Amino acid sequence: MTGTAVARFTADDYRARLERAARAAEDAGLAGLLVAPGPDLVWLTGYAPTVITERFTVLILAAGQDPVLVVPTLEAPDAAKAPGAPALTLRDWTDGKDPYATAAALLDAAGRLGVSDNTWAMHLLGLQNALPGSSYASFTEALPMLRAVKDAAELELLAAAGAAADQAFEEIRTVRFAGRRESDLARDLAGLLRRSGHEQVDFTIVASGPNGADPHHEVGDRVIEPGDMVVLDFGGLKDGYGSDTSRTVHVGEPTEEERRVHDLVREAQEAGFRAVRPGVACQEVDRAARAVIADAGYGEYFIHRTGHGIGVTTHEPPYMIEGEEQPLVPGMCFSVEPGIYLPGRFGVRIEDIVTVTEDGGRRLNDTTRELVTVD
Repeated sequence: MTGTAVARFTADDYRARLERAARAAEDAGLAGLLVAPGPDLVWLTGYAPTVITERFTVLILAAGQDPVLVVPTLEAPDAAKAPGAPALTLRDWTDGKDPYATAAALLDAAGRLGVSDNTWAMHLLGLQNALPGSSYASFTEALPMLRAVKDAAELELLAAAGAAADQAFEEIRTVRFAGRRESDLARDLAGLLRRSGHEQVDFTIVASGPNGADPHHEVGDRVIEPGDMVVLDFGGLKDGYGSDTSRTVHVGEPTEEERRVHDLVREAQEAGFRAVRPGVACQEVDRAARAVIADAGYGEYFIHRTGHGIGVTTHEPPYMIEGEEQPLVPGMCFSVEPGIYLPGRFGVRIEDIVTVTEDGGRRLNDTTRELVTVD
């Protein structure tokens, strides 16, 4: 995520997001927000520094004042070109000056401030030194739902990213698997995602045979063999918004047990999807999917949460996990991805991105969830 974001949103869109963030901060009892370069800054302003260096850059949202973007002087021209720049006041600082003093003058010296999760420690410590009476909370702690509810334009971009990932799956299932390395298939997947319009590929997991029992398997040089289950999990950013889907294929004809386990995961994924509706707690999606697997005697082999949010990053709040009582709201987007992982043998995972509608949920991935055989 480098360079100024593509102008798919207007200055008014970014102004509305800034106002929404300021209201959320006030509701959370925060005196202001500090947003460093990263996904939150892109979402709020459309600005991503071409190179993120040690020079201090921060967006300041504080009660009773217009949004201010503090930037190094040499980067100010680029910041001024950002699509959200008309909604901001730019304040630059030159090398040799104290950037923390510039920011501190705009903040409540004794306030509790929200800080974007990827803020560099050296910058947070610099602010603490300038404002010794202040305190800080991460966005994940204080504003976990800030980017969670997508508007119509965001949903359209997420749907397009999902469709592009689906096309990559439809193409990868036609190539030869047996006799090729996992890394070969991963390279093929990455190329298909880029060909479909993804500007960024975040992951292409190809986990064959016993490697499929590791949900975050690091692609290696294992040669895929006839009789292997192969977990495919891949995604990235298309036009600034994420895709993430998983399907499990089989090289040749599967055994009865392999079919049974795959069918069970498919039923669990369907149960998780059917649980999606406004007002339901996130944890209920996890519970619905997990119950299917646990009731069949495989509960100990479902070893991760059922889902995660997606937007300008491929992993973000909300999370479909036990203990998350945040109610679902129309416009939220997240994965539903149960799995079963049998150590030393094989794994199965099926994943769709789902958005909450006014009366239920809608999948943004439409490829078959049946067990696909490949050569």
